[in-house]
Amino acid sequence: MAVPTPRGLPAEPGTVSVPPELAGLLRAQLEGVADEVEEEVRRQVPEYARPADGNYGRNLRAGVVQALTLFVDHIADPRGQGAAIAATYYELGRGEAVEGRSLDALQSALRVGGLHAWRLMGRTAEELGLDSAAVATLGELAFQTVHEVAEAAAEGYAEARSHSTDELERRRRRLLDLLLGDGPVSAEAVQDLAHAARWRVPSQVAVVTLAAGGDPQAADRTPAMPGALTDMESRPPRVLVPDPEGSGRFGGRSFVLGLQGRPAAIGPTVPVTEAAQSLRWATWALGLMGRGILPRQGVVRCADHLSTLLLHSDEPLLAQLEARALAPLDAVSEGQRARLAETLSAWLLSGSNVPEVAARLHIHPQTVRYRLRQLEKLFGDALHDPGARLDLILALRSANHS
Repeated sequence: MAVPTPRGLPAEPGTVSVPPELAGLLRAQLEGVADEVEEEVRRQVPEYARPADGNYGRNLRAGVVQALTLFVDHIADPRGQGAAIAATYYELGRGEAVEGRSLDALQSALRVGGLHAWRLMGRTAEELGLDSAAVATLGELAFQTVHEVAEAAAEGYAEARSHSTDELERRRRRLLDLLLGDGPVSAEAVQDLAHAARWRVPSQVAVVTLAAGGDPQAADRTPAMPGALTDMESRPPRVLVPDPEGSGRFGGRSFVLGLQGRPAAIGPTVPVTEAAQSLRWATWALGLMGRGILPRQGVVRCADHLSTLLLHSDEPLLAQLEARALAPLDAVSEGQRARLAETLSAWLLSGSNVPEVAARLHIHPQTVRYRLRQLEKLFGDALHDPGARLDLILALRSANHS
């Protein structure tokens, strides 16, 4: 452990000498002063208002005593820096990070404790009749003491936070790998890993897959989404979003801005143990976006395109269906094939309503009837068979996406 040293302070806080007997007198009062300082910190800083027993209480007590000792040692030898005291405050800083508190609480405790200790010990200095210059020197020594212990605590805090953040990221990556892996996922395994990763297990999730945008650095950025688990190194990058049906989850401004113009696909909402299914469909949808079968830009929700995803989930089989169902059109020219296919699709989707077909295609109803007579010759009874009509609708939809 690196022991911090004070920066930005003079080696000797003042040029006025302090009576050496003051150090001995203050050292004799140290335990009593420590009691009052500890009580004052607990009273003024809410985060420290807890029972004094246990390791935490012992560490706080040791910290107060050693800070006061450092102050007294500075009086006895102003050039000394009390390096040994840093270890205690380094560990106090680490403890604050591990407990999940901010550094603000510890800094508040140091300010409150330092000020109260100075009041108590300064009173002793006045009782000895020290002049104002000596008292000012004591104030500088008190400031240096607080600076040294605060710096040690800050280093301990930063070191623990760094290790804690790295470890938390590793645990969350393991959790994400479990949720999005190929194997079966048990609720118990998810709960165990989620507890270690400090992640609240939601009832439902959705997976967002991201495409690269125009900005070369965009693929490394993560859309803002509280509680999300992200893996921006996978291809495609993916984000697991808890409680996706919550208010403003995907429609919020922060999410849209976070995409940086990248196309994105949102998988179906599923139970948390089935997250891999949401990933599978989101990845498939992103691929269809790249081919133009689904919109190429913006955000595509799988829930809005289920029939298209189902239709293209087995494309070799879909090609077989298209070739078989539309085989009668092979008998006409390419120009006729396009016109007849367009008319057939509109007729099937409009419930065989000729005027509606004419309005949809912007042609005369008589033209529709003429084309339908051609289609009757080509397809025969298949135009009136429910099963064959469904095959034709699926085949024509596939052909339109080709």
